Amino acid sequence: MGKKSVKENKNIYHVSREETGMSREKASEAMGFVSPERIEKIESEKSLPHPDEVLAMSKCYKKAQLCNYYCSHDCPIGIEYIPEIQLKDLSQIVLEMLATLNSINDDKNRLIEISADSEVTEDEFVDFISIQDKLNKISCTADSLQLWIKNMIAEGKIDETKLNSVKQ
Repeated sequence: MGKKSVKENKNIYHVSREETGMSREKASEAMGFVSPERIEKIESEKSLPHPDEVLAMSKCYKKAQLCNYYCSHDCPIGIEYIPEIQLKDLSQIVLEMLATLNSINDDKNRLIEISADSEVTEDEFVDFISIQDKLNKISCTADSLQLWIKNMIAEGKIDETKLNSVKQ
């Protein structure tokens, strides 16, 4: 194992590699196409990673959240459209989802009233934005569940083949 960096303020790519106990050389070998020098440039923020490199790192380091991080922080399109998803425990994800679903249940009739005429009037705007925020929270919680599943697959705790066969 290579020596551990004493650098402060390491980026997520650097921390993720170190958490696996891999040196840059070992990580490079495991990924197959990303050189140790390229890994150093990404970790020292001299260069942004490419999407295929992030995907390789996420698989090599068993950290699915690297893909979401890249999309929400480094990708010009993703920065605009993709929220950062926090990695959470399954119980926290489920409780957040249920709480949000319960609160939106009360708003469904109001959303029907607002959307009945296909426009949002001045007096409906505040309610509409509030409902939209709750729907966004449901979306983020669903994304958090997907990230949890991807991490469980990466860690070998969920069999991806079995999961895919059940989905079909």
